[in-house]
Amino acid sequence: MALAVGDAAPNFTVATDQGGSVSLAGLKGRKVVVYFYPKADTSACTQEAKDFTALKGEFEAAGTTVIGVSRDPVKALDKFQAKYDLGVALGSDEDGKVVEAFGVWIEKSMYGKSYMGIERSTFLIDAGGKVAHIWSKVKVKDHAAEVLAAAKAL
Repeated sequence: MALAVGDAAPNFTVATDQGGSVSLAGLKGRKVVVYFYPKADTSACTQEAKDFTALKGEFEAAGTTVIGVSRDPVKALDKFQAKYDLGVALGSDEDGKVVEAFGVWIEKSMYGKSYMGIERSTFLIDAGGKVAHIWSKVKVKDHAAEVLAAAKAL
């Protein structure tokens, strides 16, 4: 079942780059952006992470925490973070429970072959833990700025 605006965001805890962890419950009282991306260190995913990193200060000023989530192992996230000096938390959902809970683990198709993968999606969660905005099938260009504007307006 897909999430809708107004739904309670699924609680989660994920291991993050640099040996940490982050949970939605631990961020209660703050706005949270959870963006899902298919794979670390690929062109679109790298640009998206760089764009969110460039706006990190503005997100923080708006009382908003940004977390990028993929199914990459923490070791890959550490390399990704270090290679591009990324400033946003990167969460590892290796078992796929978070991508399933948010409804972004979908059947995809490329060159006539079907496979399961993450649909690039972003969720803005309000300070009370409710989904305030959903962006599906995200195109990376200008996306982080659009999310920032929505976070500021919330």
